[in-house]
Amino acid sequence: MATIDEIRKNRIRKLKRIRMSGSNPYPIKVKRTHSCEEALRSFSKISKSEEQIILVGRIRAIRIHRKFTFMNIEDGTKSIQIFLREKGIGEKGYDFYLENFDVGDFVEVKGSLFMTKKDEKTLEVSSMKMISKSILPLPEKWHGLKDEESRFRKRYLDILFNPEVKDMIKKKSIFWNSMRKFLINEGFLEVETPVLETTTGGADAMPFKTHHNALDIEVYLRISMGELWQKKLMVAGFEKTFEIGRQFRNEGVSVEHLQDYTQMEFYWAYADHKKGVKLVERLYKSVIKETFGTLKFTIRGFEVDFSKKWEIYDYSTIISQKTKIDISQATLSEMKKALDKLSVKYNKKGFNRVRAIDTLWKYCRKNIGGPGFLINLPVEVSPLAKRNEKNPDTVARFQVIIGGSEIGNGYSELNDPIDQAERFSEQEKLRSDGDEEAQMFAHEFIEALEYGMPPTCGFGVSERLFSFLMDKPIRECQIFPLMKPDKK
Repeated sequence: MATIDEIRKNRIRKLKRIRMSGSNPYPIKVKRTHSCEEALRSFSKISKSEEQIILVGRIRAIRIHRKFTFMNIEDGTKSIQIFLREKGIGEKGYDFYLENFDVGDFVEVKGSLFMTKKDEKTLEVSSMKMISKSILPLPEKWHGLKDEESRFRKRYLDILFNPEVKDMIKKKSIFWNSMRKFLINEGFLEVETPVLETTTGGADAMPFKTHHNALDIEVYLRISMGELWQKKLMVAGFEKTFEIGRQFRNEGVSVEHLQDYTQMEFYWAYADHKKGVKLVERLYKSVIKETFGTLKFTIRGFEVDFSKKWEIYDYSTIISQKTKIDISQATLSEMKKALDKLSVKYNKKGFNRVRAIDTLWKYCRKNIGGPGFLINLPVEVSPLAKRNEKNPDTVARFQVIIGGSEIGNGYSELNDPIDQAERFSEQEKLRSDGDEEAQMFAHEFIEALEYGMPPTCGFGVSERLFSFLMDKPIRECQIFPLMKPDKK
């Protein structure tokens, strides 16, 4: 069996022969008259008219029978069989095609449609032209894409040979576009906010840092979908805004986490978290139904039915029931002991009360299938949310719980500039004590709040939702996951 290097050298020789014949194997344009799908759909009409049509596509299969040959070409719409015979093309042309054209090549074929004896719609070729000669063979001709490393590094081949991956990409497009359509129909205005920031805001996360040469300043890639910017738009008088885009967090990789991913956030003036809950439930149901055609899923081992009544989960109650810890009273030492007893691993660097509460919750959430809303989160873990009026130790915040994880986060936004400044100061203390995920003090945002921001509900959801609905690791659901450079 020939090696990859031998196959490559042989195909380069074929490439030279095509050029020597006077044909350009990589022409600028093609003369397609129909897509493969159009040719198959209009087969009866075209074949009766005996008109010659021109198709283009990649050769996916070749079956040689001495004086005639069948091939299959695929153009992204459909696959169609083509038929070459020595009698129709001429011996010289027929031999040239067989000697120099391979599976993987892109070709332009001209001919007439007919039905074979096996009732397969086919194009009989009168002429064929190379429009892109492949130098490397497709995987089926050698070892294939057997491991995740190969599939992700050569994702284009994974997509080419795996219909499920291609279908996933199409679904993901429907997912985000249906979300965009829903929000626009609800009166939200789509906006774009900066990706480079001098102060990160909107989440507890470690940012990517870089240097801006033109301004000679240090900047960060955003860790939220313009949360502080969109709130400034509320100050500016906009009532409903949203953004869908990429955000970046310089943290670990897991089945749920990536460093570079798509997120949607909306902000709704004169609305509170309770209105937000109702809108989000309708949003999810609409997007899920339009993308997948169903509201019933198996997610991370849970049977999840989005059409049933969504549950309400109380943060402190869930933790108390599952760990016997009262987070309103427990000391950091007591929470650490509880985590050790539960065999929960955590990063001890900069570990504090906020991280301990959050770690306890993350242990508890894994047994909750949802769908439902988590409410009454403590102030410590919610530096941007408004306090509950009846219990100021908790905030007017809600999180969507699906498959043992948070799949969406919203709250009544804090618009009291004094309270917000105090919470930012607390976050700064946590940062100085080693908590690299604590939020920075956003002075310009505080100044904007001092001009007045109306009561506002904000909400964000990332592509984690899509990966959960697909019941796949989030990395698998990205078209081109980030890879370390190939050490060839």
